Amino acid sequence: MIEWTTVVTRIAVAALCGGLVGMERERKEWTAGLRTHMMVCVGSCLAMMVSTYGFEDVRGVEHVSLDPSRVAAQVVSGIGFIGAGTILFLRNEIIRGLTTAAGLWTVSAVGLAAGGGMYFAAFLTTITILFILLGLKPLQKLFFTKHHQQVIKIKAEAGPAVLDQLQQVLTDQGVTISYLSTERKSKEVIIYLKIKTLASGQEMFGLIRQIQTSPLVKDVVWHENG
Repeated sequence: MIEWTTVVTRIAVAALCGGLVGMERERKEWTAGLRTHMMVCVGSCLAMMVSTYGFEDVRGVEHVSLDPSRVAAQVVSGIGFIGAGTILFLRNEIIRGLTTAAGLWTVSAVGLAAGGGMYFAAFLTTITILFILLGLKPLQKLFFTKHHQQVIKIKAEAGPAVLDQLQQVLTDQGVTISYLSTERKSKEVIIYLKIKTLASGQEMFGLIRQIQTSPLVKDVVWHENG
């Protein structure tokens, strides 16, 4: 049987690795943040230990054949339901949460590695995940156009006037629209915009304030694309 000190070590490693990734997602104010990533990683770690050591008492019984990888394999496929819950289809091509969903899936694998005693692999993968989440984002913004965009969601009273006012504000601010769609809901209209990222956050806040000055606009939400 596995020693209790080994159990503590593996659970602690899983909690640490999951927590490091979760803190990055928490910083971005995602629903799946610190606690979710830690729970997934620790749960995967326990599943791996159960898969490997949980059936020792029947392993030697005649006609009993066990595959230690079966429980762990179910973790890899089963974690998808949590990842799917983090993906938001805002409108057509505007999707958020793919990176967080992929992170949860990868964190489950980190937990399996910790549960299997592969500490170096667990820590190395965690460091790689953090590099992907933190280190690659500036490079994406530098080399890929789509990461120079912001998504703005505007809820307003239905009618052509709101689009005219919005167009005027964007023109005055020198903002170029790369994508626009509207969704009619009763007496309201929801407008989705993709625009090129402005030079500073202050300029972006200024644009939002200008949009909110319209009496037809009820709510404005914006976030960075990708």
